[in-house]
Amino acid sequence: MSLAMSTDQREAFLADLHVGIVSIPRKEKGPLTVPIWYDYEPGGVVWMITGNSSIKGKLLKNASRISLCVQTEAAPYQYVSIEGPFATTATGEGQLLHMATRYLGTEGGKAYAEGSSDAGGDSIVVSITPETWFTVDYSKR
Repeated sequence: MSLAMSTDQREAFLADLHVGIVSIPRKEKGPLTVPIWYDYEPGGVVWMITGNSSIKGKLLKNASRISLCVQTEAAPYQYVSIEGPFATTATGEGQLLHMATRYLGTEGGKAYAEGSSDAGGDSIVVSITPETWFTVDYSKR
């Protein structure tokens, strides 16, 4: 019995609310692997926001592909890991508020977006095109 998710299952899981773990390559070290908020609609790109001058932002300038993993933290465990090329763009109006509201709700999201250092213009949107998928769903056991 395969524990892999179907295409519909993996896309629905990735679209659900999870904190992602992004991995960005570094020269002469292991990858930078840190938690990050993200958003995804099935069939689209995965996008996240980070500071252009942050460690993530600086490393992205020398990378061509990155990975993101999301998981459940209670049994039965499930995860989706994606890998692929990415593009960066300036953060558009409303994107930070959208992301903060996704994770913190209406009031918390608004307060976060208004007080965030990302609101000052240093932030970028990172959009990953998922090309490689790894999935496990232990509820299929």
